[in-house]
Amino acid sequence: MRKTLYLLLAGVGLALPYYFFLSFVAETGLDVGAFLRQLFATKISSFFAVDLLVSTVVFLAYVRDEARRCRMGRWWLYVAATLLVGLSFAFPIFLYMRERSLEASELGGSK
Repeated sequence: MRKTLYLLLAGVGLALPYYFFLSFVAETGLDVGAFLRQLFATKISSFFAVDLLVSTVVFLAYVRDEARRCRMGRWWLYVAATLLVGLSFAFPIFLYMRERSLEASELGGSK
């Protein structure tokens, strides 16, 4: 059940942010200056941007060691997913794969 929820949240974390990002790109093109101006245009948007940036740094610091601890290969894929897609996708997909790895090790360990 938990794995299914993580996979569903990864899909939502991919679709919703990209809807807004693609809407922005359709309107302004890949204008980095406009992106940063709009991202930090208000105190509340700055709050969310900084919160997300700090959370992303924490996740990136955590992912390598946790992936190794859980014997998950290719930990760098979660870093790439974070940088190319975003934390809202990378974190739930990491949790999904972590659950799969833990289940596999429990099954393998019980034989």
